[in-house]
Amino acid sequence: MAEKPEIVQLGAEILRQQARRVDDFDCSKFHHLIDDMQALMLESNGVGIAAPQLGASWQIVIIASRPTARYPNAPDMAPLLMVNPECQVLDASMHKDWEGCLSVPGIRALVPRYQTVQISYQDRQGRADQIVLRDFPARVFQHEFDHLQGLVYLDRVESNRDIISETEFFKKIAA
Repeated sequence: MAEKPEIVQLGAEILRQQARRVDDFDCSKFHHLIDDMQALMLESNGVGIAAPQLGASWQIVIIASRPTARYPNAPDMAPLLMVNPECQVLDASMHKDWEGCLSVPGIRALVPRYQTVQISYQDRQGRADQIVLRDFPARVFQHEFDHLQGLVYLDRVESNRDIISETEFFKKIAA
């Protein structure tokens, strides 16, 4: 039986590398990775995950906006797998909001992101598709897309004062 993968933590070199494009959509390793990503994201109460977070340098993300303890006002959407995504900004206005990351536990930060983006991507079978995302789902996508570029959300923070512990974050949203 295959060993269950773990979410890679900040400091691991793979989180700082540019992920490679997926060219072989028939590879069993590719399909197992997607299944593992989906399972770990749901098990960890995440709203998105990228392949580098499982130690795989492939351009694969899953976003799955839904209300959770960390994101109580998130809209519900079915999990969406995007392979080799490309992002085009449709609304250049930026909005700061709270983010966290499964690879950076215990920390939250206010991160500026674009409000509306259009994503061109491939599905699990390699078929081309595209979608326009707004607000929270757009934020989740941009967060995961950053992982494919070797960035984490803390790289986008404008001031260190915008970084807080998750304990303090939960106090803020409870108030």
